[in-house]
Amino acid sequence: MAVGLWQADAAATSPGVRPDAGPMRGRMPARCESGVREYGPMTVITPALEQAFVDATRVAARAVHPLVGSGDKDAVDSAAVVALRGALDGVDVDGRVVVGEGEKDAAPMLFVGEMFGAAPAAVADASAASVAAVDIAVDPVDGTRSAAAGVPGAIVVLAVAPRGALLDLGPAYYLQKLVSWVPDAARSLDEPVAITLERLSVRTGRPISGLTVAVQERPRNAAFAADAAAAGARVELFADGDVERAFRGLLPGGDIDLLLGIGGAPEGVITAAAARMLGGTMLARFAPQSSSEAERLSAAGLDSGRTYDRDELCSADAFVVVSSVTGIDLGEGARLVPVSSAGVVHTWTLGADGTTVSLG
Repeated sequence: MAVGLWQADAAATSPGVRPDAGPMRGRMPARCESGVREYGPMTVITPALEQAFVDATRVAARAVHPLVGSGDKDAVDSAAVVALRGALDGVDVDGRVVVGEGEKDAAPMLFVGEMFGAAPAAVADASAASVAAVDIAVDPVDGTRSAAAGVPGAIVVLAVAPRGALLDLGPAYYLQKLVSWVPDAARSLDEPVAITLERLSVRTGRPISGLTVAVQERPRNAAFAADAAAAGARVELFADGDVERAFRGLLPGGDIDLLLGIGGAPEGVITAAAARMLGGTMLARFAPQSSSEAERLSAAGLDSGRTYDRDELCSADAFVVVSSVTGIDLGEGARLVPVSSAGVVHTWTLGADGTTVSLG
């Protein structure tokens, strides 16, 4: 049952202005007149297909629930992967995992290149054209440590897009990322943080001291946090929950204006899908954290010096699903509670029809 909906019709919304008041935090997709959401020329994702992906993430969230607070993050990951893999295999699509989690953490994973869905085995030739060919970027549990510790912040999250729309990260584990709800917030990842914040100040009409910058608390990100603080911004350091902070920096009602730093590569593609649908900014480039990772990127023909923008990371409209495991606050209208003792899961979605929050 739906318990919340934020929808802005394109015709009723002026650029840069939210329907309620104040600067608009992102673009919400216009509602389609038909019951089918158009995601671009390569495929059509129907409401039934959207629901199938929602159901799959909920199966994974329920599988993790008994392990919340167990202290065993690998068991959390394993339960989610097994459950999600089984659920995805029942979805009527020709599906492919192009971005998956696990390998960099030596944890259970959905493998890059892994095929899923009932469609590939069920179709032979004539009916194949009517089957949606989709790619997904997935993290069976973003926040495994949070789930294992029994604290808020653990979610099952995936992004679905037409085949070929999500950037294949190859062997990359880490990306340097810049994310903001403000369109064209930055021109380069090499731009000084102070310059980016000055631009945000002008665009938002707020002093730099009124801007919040989220940085994952890791030694590799110390300079980003220091530069933001030196410029006068509020800095929110966080241990885990890269996707949560990025979404809070993109959504209407969010409390973060800019996310900076080096974090997981898979989370970056999921974030790019949301940024595309919300009209925000995202820039990213490979940021190998070891010589072996750098060598793998080079062998795969990937340029660590190249910066990718949002639409290179996700080149077509996507459907994004977040199902809560231990509870998460994405901002106004998107506060998700933990899985209940009865197995009820709180889910947030973003697609061509806007955002919804539902229980199931």
